[in-house]
Amino acid sequence: MTTNEHVTFTKTKTQKMRQLKNTGNFLLNIPILLVILVPLVYTLSISLVNNDQVYRTLLLPHSIQFGNYVNAFTNPSYNFLLYIRNSFIVSTSVMLCQMVTCSMAAFAFVFLDFKGSKLLFLAVLATMMVPGEATIVANYLTVARWGWTNTLYVLIVPYMTSAMGIFLMRQNFMTFPKELKEAANLDGCSNWRFLLTIAVPLARPALGALGAYVFLNTWNQYMWPLLTTDSDTFRTVQVGISMLYDIDAQSMGLMMAGVIIVIVPSLSIFIFMNKQLINGLMAGAVKG
Repeated sequence: MTTNEHVTFTKTKTQKMRQLKNTGNFLLNIPILLVILVPLVYTLSISLVNNDQVYRTLLLPHSIQFGNYVNAFTNPSYNFLLYIRNSFIVSTSVMLCQMVTCSMAAFAFVFLDFKGSKLLFLAVLATMMVPGEATIVANYLTVARWGWTNTLYVLIVPYMTSAMGIFLMRQNFMTFPKELKEAANLDGCSNWRFLLTIAVPLARPALGALGAYVFLNTWNQYMWPLLTTDSDTFRTVQVGISMLYDIDAQSMGLMMAGVIIVIVPSLSIFIFMNKQLINGLMAGAVKG
């Protein structure tokens, strides 16, 4: 066998091995795909049929009806559009606040040399070990004493910052060379200017990932809004879905329509920001 033939044989063998590996990975992912997609497809199917066809539908509906979606928005017993608006206001406000506060805190931990910074950062990380259920009663008593129940403040202010966001932004800022900050100081650049014009633009992938993560977490909150709001004016969409069952327990299609409406923003963010989410979360994984 000549050298060229040997090289060609090696390339062909490598390509076949790569194809077999890709095929194996695809086959292994099929069960996972089915586990994820089948409940979603079934939910969508139930939302597109009348009540008398709910228990006759296995996976795909025999006939498509959009009456459940129309009823979700027009039923006078509840204001689903108001709940969606409240969720968008709360989720967007919390997202913007955490992007600002977490960036500022991370900048201080990385670029500002002050006494006790490491101990303070460890204290921030320690709060991640405390489950939310352990502090929810104390938080409720606090906001109730302040008279914040049944307001948007109670849904936004307690979540204006987070240890996870500070950690994510700190890891990203640590990838910046120290010489960058030193050169900016020599040019007379203040800390605020460095943060706004240099650090934040360079950390856009991490900021985008943080924003998407915070928006989804806030959008899907249920326990805290249920505990702190009992007025239709300030209810969020997750609480609104549970009300669909209280209003008409027999209308399974109506509840499934509400579920599909609520998960549309989550799926949209995941689909359109999937690459940015991965890049942002991996941005601080490797230093250097």
